[in-house]
Amino acid sequence: MLVASNRGPVSYEVREGGALRAKRGGGGLVSGLSAIGPDTNAVWVCAALGDGDREAVRRAGGGLLPGGDTGGQRVRMLDIDAAVHADAYNGIANSVLWFVHHMLYQTPLEPVFDAGFRRQWASYEAYNRAFAEALAEEAAEGAAVLVQDYHLCLVPGMLRELRPDLLIGHFSHTPWAPPDYFRLLPDDIAAALLNGMLGADRAAFLTHRWADAFTACCEAVLGPDSVSGTAIGVHGLGADADFLRTRAHQPDVDEWMAVLRKEIGEERKAVVRVDRTELSKNIVRGLLAYRQLLDDHPEWREKVVHVAFAYPSRQDLAVYRDYTAAVRRVAEEINSAYGTPGWNPVVLHVKDDFARSLAAYRLADVALVNPIRDGMNLVAKEIPVVSDQGCALVLSREAGAYEELRTHAFTVNPYDVLETARALHEALSLRPEERADRSKQLAAAATALPPAQWFLDQLEALRELQSS
Repeated sequence: MLVASNRGPVSYEVREGGALRAKRGGGGLVSGLSAIGPDTNAVWVCAALGDGDREAVRRAGGGLLPGGDTGGQRVRMLDIDAAVHADAYNGIANSVLWFVHHMLYQTPLEPVFDAGFRRQWASYEAYNRAFAEALAEEAAEGAAVLVQDYHLCLVPGMLRELRPDLLIGHFSHTPWAPPDYFRLLPDDIAAALLNGMLGADRAAFLTHRWADAFTACCEAVLGPDSVSGTAIGVHGLGADADFLRTRAHQPDVDEWMAVLRKEIGEERKAVVRVDRTELSKNIVRGLLAYRQLLDDHPEWREKVVHVAFAYPSRQDLAVYRDYTAAVRRVAEEINSAYGTPGWNPVVLHVKDDFARSLAAYRLADVALVNPIRDGMNLVAKEIPVVSDQGCALVLSREAGAYEELRTHAFTVNPYDVLETARALHEALSLRPEERADRSKQLAAAATALPPAQWFLDQLEALRELQSS
């Protein structure tokens, strides 16, 4: 079997003297692939993302990377032309497809599908073709190929033409846009994306809502019978409870807990959020809702701190840099307007640190997860699993996790700052035993499908199609 994704399980940096340093990646795919065991001879095909990666590819002669760098996994990294990758990744995947599926465009001004867009689309096609050709070359007769996400929508169709013997699956980790929004795309581009994914034997999504939206887009763009040759599946990725609970009690996390507790104050409650400064995460409205809470319920002043970790994302795109600056500005305004000598209402950190994030998880009384739109949102699932005393969850109805967690969460419309402020007040006001019970129920739902099982279920569903 083979897995294809833009980002692989290892990355490299060139150190002084020319030595390469390998760093193993994390996430659900790494955990999932490790679950199938080494005897399958699985190969992971991914893209080189930087100079260190490209040098590693050259030293490997374009073949499999050294097993010592990859934790024993068989990994082939593709040295796609840097300009082609930049156009495909930033120009199309992150600036068009991500914006469409998360419904982020300010439509009076954008999108603009001009000659520059068409040039970038040609790079997206070339990037997908490079993956399809590598997979076709690596795959044994009748192998299963699991293609991942919006970066590689065209791969299934291209691969089907090259290797009709293969069993192909595609999994979307993002939301899927409804037909009216999806059709912002030029008609031929919309059709190409859908036909590319329909080249798979099975297309799978994180929730029924996203799967239904994909089917509706196919029917609207391609016709009523267009999906008949592709099975549609749903696999809601859960949190890796064993890993999280073990990692959250390591010494470096304990050290960060002491630091954060000092920043928060011994007796104060903590409203915690941990996000990338991704436009869809809705961090600014979360801060405005917290400010509204302090206005509407002054009794919470000096008794609660909003711990907001907003880790910079896609800073090579101007709109993301501007958004990160807006997050900083609003946090500073809140601290300036409400802070006292002994109390900073907002503790904002923008440098990524996993151990510090886990420390915040453990200290959380309330988790705030209010995305405009999110394929799943694992943070909503992880915090209840790790929280020491149990936490309440304020959750956007537009997060994929809402499908599984809504019964025990405080649900909000992510655009409604007043409603979010009220939900924060209710969550903070829970009795400790009620909060602990909610957290227990949330954790049970959050861990129902851990990454390894999530991955194996997809593989099994694909194999069942072959046997039928």
